[in-house]
Amino acid sequence: MSHTAHIPSHRKPRQRASKSALRAGVAGGVLSTIAVAGAAGPAQAEPVTQTIEMPTITAGLSTAVAASAQATQQVAFDLEAEAREDAAAESAAKKAKKAKAEAVRKAEAKKKAEAAAKAKAEAEAQERAERASRTAERTTLSAPSGSTASSSGNSAPASAPSAAPSAPSSSSNATGSAAAIVAFAQAQVGDAYVAGGTGPNAWDCSGLVQAAYRSVGIDLPRVSQAQSTAGTQVSLDALQPGDILYWGGAGSAYHVAIYVGGGQFVGAQNSSTGTVQRSMDYDRPSGAVRVL
Repeated sequence: MSHTAHIPSHRKPRQRASKSALRAGVAGGVLSTIAVAGAAGPAQAEPVTQTIEMPTITAGLSTAVAASAQATQQVAFDLEAEAREDAAAESAAKKAKKAKAEAVRKAEAKKKAEAAAKAKAEAEAQERAERASRTAERTTLSAPSGSTASSSGNSAPASAPSAAPSAPSSSSNATGSAAAIVAFAQAQVGDAYVAGGTGPNAWDCSGLVQAAYRSVGIDLPRVSQAQSTAGTQVSLDALQPGDILYWGGAGSAYHVAIYVGGGQFVGAQNSSTGTVQRSMDYDRPSGAVRVL
């Protein structure tokens, strides 16, 4: 074999030796570095290690916790359902109470309406009876008016004795109308007094006087102040049936009535007495006017 052929085989061992030395040197250097660092560095305290024991959740405990949560949720559902039932019961009780109160109110209203209807029917029946009675009385009072005008005063109808003494002072022209006015006024005796009333069954003082004169075709002012100056002022000592009596001043009177003769008057006095026939001594008037 030639010298050249032995070169490769001669180099291979050397190459392996170099690699081995290199590897040995690297390893030795590392170990030397660690040894030097350990020798050169100060002694260090060993790290403190603390062991914490963690609770172990067993399968049984997990099941118990789940069951407890489920039971708590069920209790919450039950309480909520009970609360809803209580609220529904309270609402139903309120509605029932309201319905009962409404039924009682309607029953009372119906009862009152029936009582009012009954009272109205009775009042209407009584009013018709009173009207019939007044019509008969007016017919009786107005029938002898002509003879009263020409008589000495003793032939006045028995149903109106208070007007009998007044007839001699009447003239034939005024007596007929005066007698009708007196008859109208006396027919209203017993009617109620109502402020602003103009009949047919309730009057105030000037409303009665106005209606009495209107029955013979004479229109008077509505209020007592104007009626007290509607005619000629006359003395209380020279009164004739049908004259208007007033209380207060002429033009400022607060009350009026109709003189019916015999020292008496008919007037709608007040809510306590209603329409009455009274003596002038009961309440002396301030003055009088004559319209006829």
